[in-house]
Amino acid sequence: MKIAVVSITRHGIALAGKVVAALPGAQLFAPEKFQAEAEIAAPGAARTYVGKVGDQVPALFAAFDGIVAIVSLGAVVRLIAPHLRSKETDPAVVVVDEAGKFAIPVLSGHLGGANELAGHLATALGATPVLTTASDARQTLAVDLLGRELGWTFEATHDEVVRASAAVVNDEPVALVQEAGSEDWWTHHANGRSGPLPANLQRFSRLEDVALEKFGAVLWISERAMPSALVAPLAGKRIVYRPGKPA
Repeated sequence: MKIAVVSITRHGIALAGKVVAALPGAQLFAPEKFQAEAEIAAPGAARTYVGKVGDQVPALFAAFDGIVAIVSLGAVVRLIAPHLRSKETDPAVVVVDEAGKFAIPVLSGHLGGANELAGHLATALGATPVLTTASDARQTLAVDLLGRELGWTFEATHDEVVRASAAVVNDEPVALVQEAGSEDWWTHHANGRSGPLPANLQRFSRLEDVALEKFGAVLWISERAMPSALVAPLAGKRIVYRPGKPA
């Protein structure tokens, strides 16, 4: 990820140097009046700007995959709000307080990687990651991240992802059908899960074995085409994962 670290105070810039050191390739952005402090904190990776920090947001959104802001949470919300587009394209945004005690994902926690970034920063700074997405808070399955660390892709509409996610976190019965790919995906899932697979997930080895009417969502890991007889019954309630060929 290309990461921009933004700080607007002298004390924040000192912490920003530690953040940049923990994120290879990251760049520090600070007001021009703190140029000397920024260059000391992040030698060779400091950039300064003239004017308001809010004026920098459009360029940062366009050029970076993630933004770490050592700025108050409320201020960051107001700064980024006019520039939000979609969870598929918005960068990850994480707020870190000036004391370095908390790393708070604000935007694009799953697909954008803000939760993962916050976890990494928490380890590097000795901070606490504040994860508020239901699947992370409860250490359950995040349907939009299943197999991501293994290079899997998924096929689903936005509404299907929302429906499946709701079924998982609300403890509705969910069928998980695995016909392909490594079965060791849970230990890698969302930076690793230490507990057992959620009790509301029932595993199957063939899609045809699932009594579809009994499940709120079906998660199908396979390389084959959807059987024509199941296209209609699964409409709106399925996510298809494609493991692809092993490396």
